[in-house]
Amino acid sequence: MRTGLVIGLEALIRWQHPTRGVLSPAEFLPIIEGNILSVKVGEWVLEEAIEQIQMWKARGVHLVVSINIDAIHLLEGNILNYLQELLSKYPNVESSDFKLEILETSALEDITHVIEVMEDCKKIGINFSLDDFGTGYSSLTYLKRLPVSELKIDQSFVRDMLQDPDDLAILDGVISLASAFRREVVAEGVESIKQGEVLLRMGCNIAQGYVIARPMPAENIEKWIVEWKPDAKWLGLAPISRDDLPILYAIVEHTAWINNIITYIEGRHSIIPEQDHYQCRFGQWFYTLGSNYYKENSEFKLIENLHIDIHLKANAIIQGKDKSSDSLEEQILELREVHQSLIDALEKL
Repeated sequence: MRTGLVIGLEALIRWQHPTRGVLSPAEFLPIIEGNILSVKVGEWVLEEAIEQIQMWKARGVHLVVSINIDAIHLLEGNILNYLQELLSKYPNVESSDFKLEILETSALEDITHVIEVMEDCKKIGINFSLDDFGTGYSSLTYLKRLPVSELKIDQSFVRDMLQDPDDLAILDGVISLASAFRREVVAEGVESIKQGEVLLRMGCNIAQGYVIARPMPAENIEKWIVEWKPDAKWLGLAPISRDDLPILYAIVEHTAWINNIITYIEGRHSIIPEQDHYQCRFGQWFYTLGSNYYKENSEFKLIENLHIDIHLKANAIIQGKDKSSDSLEEQILELREVHQSLIDALEKL
């Protein structure tokens, strides 16, 4: 994201059904998961992807293609021999032109055997990626033992990172783990420019998702690469220091609070968020760690005034001082405006 360089693609399977049209993988892959048939499908996917890589290379397009494989393919299939056959059949494709993605949540019944197969594949230059990292029960075990070069952060954490401070904490943890274990890290499911900005500030440079490109046929790739440009806000955006990371959490925590307040006011949620500006999650940070670190900063007093003001406005609405719908809409709009002013001040901080 920082440079705008397209470095890779992910191969996505679709079924062109004779009567139902194009089906997503969720509609047919679960049926064969864990079955030997998935090995046959996996072999077909591998050859389709490698053949496509050769076609692209012949036209001067050099990109690493990530290919998903089922865990049973590593356990039951003779994947190393099959890959060697494919590399012989498509001589212009090198083992470094693709990487194999395995799901962290896959039921790896014999992890020792899987590791042996992966190590054998690595000997001929094939790299592995651990997909949906963070969703399983043995993340650290996988990270320690599996010879993977890349971690892909599951999109469920990326999706709500701007509203859920717990998801932001998980992202921070995964990025830090990847750095500690010297693994590349990729954020999946990036769907907004703002998500990309925050990821860059946290030290994650590589992303995939709809804000970059939606799935497309292979024949559209070359034109897309020529035309695609990253958002100007991403270019050259440097990571923030670890000392300033709490500000990102503060922004997300206050955004979560304001969203909960508004859904409560609108009657879409029955639990009232914390009304005391000292006791909400943002307030707890502001009057402890935030105050200790930033109290001499001129923006800090402005942030306090805005924070108090937004609580007063929210509490006035909740107490029902004006029940008319027109006025309520106006008050919610005003609440959002003060919230945005507070976020802007935090950004400056």
